[in-house]
Amino acid sequence: MNISFDLDSTLIPNGNEFETEKRNQIAKLLGIEEVRKGARKIIDHLQSQGHNIHIYTTSFRSKGKIRRVLKYYGIRVNHIVNQVENQRVLRSQNMNASKYPPAFGFDVHIDDLKGVGIESERYNFKAIIIEPSDENWVENIKNNIQRIINDSNTQDRKHRKQV
Repeated sequence: MNISFDLDSTLIPNGNEFETEKRNQIAKLLGIEEVRKGARKIIDHLQSQGHNIHIYTTSFRSKGKIRRVLKYYGIRVNHIVNQVENQRVLRSQNMNASKYPPAFGFDVHIDDLKGVGIESERYNFKAIIIEPSDENWVENIKNNIQRIINDSNTQDRKHRKQV
């Protein structure tokens, strides 16, 4: 599956919302942002399960800056969509949503915003909403991804029976 993560308040804190990974003074001086504790763990786990991991943010950070921050923490991703690309692609599809993961080939999007959850229902895409205060966020993502896989397998079996 292609799984995308939001940045702000999901992987990168907006203030002191959650515990973060350690970073040294040089990283701070170089502008390396903090990343949520467990981010590498969940991303490594999902990649070990064969999933492709992407970043999908409405931030105007450059893709290079995002990649540098992730690289510092040992996180590799397949693709980064920032707000510049998001606006261009969604406009070209006449999509009036803040995010629409299927436009980029993403099967599941992980975000902190309830509004993205509402859009996922309205525009029929899969989203996992994780509260910044959720201390069990890694396990909750694992469980939700497994549920989505199980639901998909059930749908596939039902479809094959009908054919």
